[in-house]
Amino acid sequence: MNTAPPKLRIDKWLWHARFFKTRSLAAARVSDGAVRINGTATTKRASMVSAGDVLTFAIGERVRVIRIEALGTRRGPAVEAQGLYTDLSPPAPRPEDKLTENPAFDGKGRPTKKDRRKLDLSKSRHLE
Repeated sequence: MNTAPPKLRIDKWLWHARFFKTRSLAAARVSDGAVRINGTATTKRASMVSAGDVLTFAIGERVRVIRIEALGTRRGPAVEAQGLYTDLSPPAPRPEDKLTENPAFDGKGRPTKKDRRKLDLSKSRHLE
């Protein structure tokens, strides 16, 4: 007897793992070709995945790399959904790591007259 490993549709798994709010949103993302299974782009929402497969897709500005650990039987609570995968993606950048629009101003309330002069001076130097 040759038993094949259990498989599940990719759109259904993404929905079970709570990456998308609805299954139709997950299916649309797969149809757009924005999801890769083991490095290969797929446009079929009926593509089958199993434990051990690696998925790569973007959610917002962040790229997620996920290794499937288990197939879900239902869309359960978030704690249950987090047990379905291991996140291999790099950590999200912290807000303080991002460049501020105006590095000369600390952003602590309204700038004083002195701060405003410094900002104007830095902008004029930047434009030159």
